[in-house]
Amino acid sequence: MSPQLLVIGGGAAGFFCAINAARMNPQLQVTILEKSSKLLSKVKISGGGRCNATHACFDITEMSKNYPRGGNFVKKTFHQFFTTDTISWFEERGVKLKAEQDGRMFPVTDSSKTIIDCLMKEAGKYGVQIRMNVEVKRINVDPYSQRGSIFSVQCSNGEIAKFDFICIASGGYPKATMFGWLKGLGHNIEEPVPSLFTFNIPQHPITRLMGVSVEKARVKIIGSKLEQEGPLLITHWGLSGPAVLKLSAWGARHLAVLNWHFSILINWLPEHNEQNLQSVFQSLRFDLATQKIINRNFFGLPQRLWEFLLEHSEVDKEKRWADLAAKEQNKLIRNLCACEFAIRGKTTFKEEFVTAGGINLNEIDANTMMSKKIPNLFFAGEILNVDGITGGFNFQHAWTSGFIAAKFIALQCDAKE
Repeated sequence: MSPQLLVIGGGAAGFFCAINAARMNPQLQVTILEKSSKLLSKVKISGGGRCNATHACFDITEMSKNYPRGGNFVKKTFHQFFTTDTISWFEERGVKLKAEQDGRMFPVTDSSKTIIDCLMKEAGKYGVQIRMNVEVKRINVDPYSQRGSIFSVQCSNGEIAKFDFICIASGGYPKATMFGWLKGLGHNIEEPVPSLFTFNIPQHPITRLMGVSVEKARVKIIGSKLEQEGPLLITHWGLSGPAVLKLSAWGARHLAVLNWHFSILINWLPEHNEQNLQSVFQSLRFDLATQKIINRNFFGLPQRLWEFLLEHSEVDKEKRWADLAAKEQNKLIRNLCACEFAIRGKTTFKEEFVTAGGINLNEIDANTMMSKKIPNLFFAGEILNVDGITGGFNFQHAWTSGFIAAKFIALQCDAKE
């Protein structure tokens, strides 16, 4: 019989492992099991339906700094398959990627369908079998088999099948049922918690500004060293945008402990602090003395936000700069540089939802993606305790880990022959 590989999970990492393993070793029979009725669902919705396939960073050390968990791990794996390899792999199959100003990379078609079609075509080309609506319930291992670790897999439909290799690429946030068979394999799991989420500010007046964005703001979590700077978006439920999403990633575990109830400070003008704004305001009161404060937004903030900050600081919108009282000025400066908000909950950022947590990395060989506990058992993608910030970093980890697992599985098959 031909050697059999089972890939559990029909997402980016699972697909990449399956199609590359089948391509590298034609003798290998590869099957993908997907428990849902959807394949490559995150690929489809990522980047607003454009698929943020990777990030235009070509230095491994710099790239690894974008992973709140698993940075040292990907620093090793990227030596085998990196951003340049991702770009080349897709380009060789007719899919050209482009870089945008913020470093995110998308197919030139601006459609995730291009990526999906490419992966599906490869699966068909190399005879990868895809079975959907089938969930794994149990995996038994026979360590005494003459062919190595042969796996007996029991599925939700009652079927039991045997495989020579398994790659688990079932994504993040395992449900209780999934925890059972994963722990049954003897692996330790770092408790999964949400990452990349937006901040809720229920019934706060600033939510009336939904749709207003600031090109650069600094957000700090009070009582911690956690802070991020970048674009910020006001939504109908609170705050979003890269600055918030990155902060949620770096603070994922800390914020989970707080049950997502915490307070933040926003500096709407990160190039300023309260001290140097005092002197700026003195000049404004002299230079714009007769002009209404509301009409002269010297700092370039969106007008609706400027009006909100005046109201929030109890400054009469009709007041002239010369008439601004010291108490009002101090409050406005404080709200410009350290505007406080009480966060009460989170909202999943739909296309970039990621889990912090997963299989303990000490139990995985970064050179092969194989379990250190069970030979011929591999892991790829978000099931590992690796997660990146928004911007294509999580997909790069998916491609990298899937490729490495595929390469080593293909080599193992050659060795057996």
